[in-house]
Amino acid sequence: MRELGLQGLVRGKTTRTTQPGPDTHRPDDLVARDFHAPAPNRLWVADLTYIRTWRGWVYAAFVIDVHSRRVVGWQLATHLRTDLALDTLEMPLWHRRHNPADGGSGREGRLTE
Repeated sequence: MRELGLQGLVRGKTTRTTQPGPDTHRPDDLVARDFHAPAPNRLWVADLTYIRTWRGWVYAAFVIDVHSRRVVGWQLATHLRTDLALDTLEMPLWHRRHNPADGGSGREGRLTE
């Protein structure tokens, strides 16, 4: 959109929610921006976003299987604490342990083969 000079409509006051410090450590890019996987459950990516509602902010976390591009874990919360991300990751881990026929290894807690 930026390249085309387009921008979304902003109503009311805007709030900048992410303000990293200059000395903040940023995690390494472990996949070198190569979002391809040869099979299910070989590479998962995660995202966290926020939605403004009439009652306040709602935070949504997602885990996506890169091979199938399917959302394999999700969670909503009214807070932005660590357990939001951990609960989101638990969903696909549980499913993978209990459904090895869906491409999982059946081994508890293993993210890679």
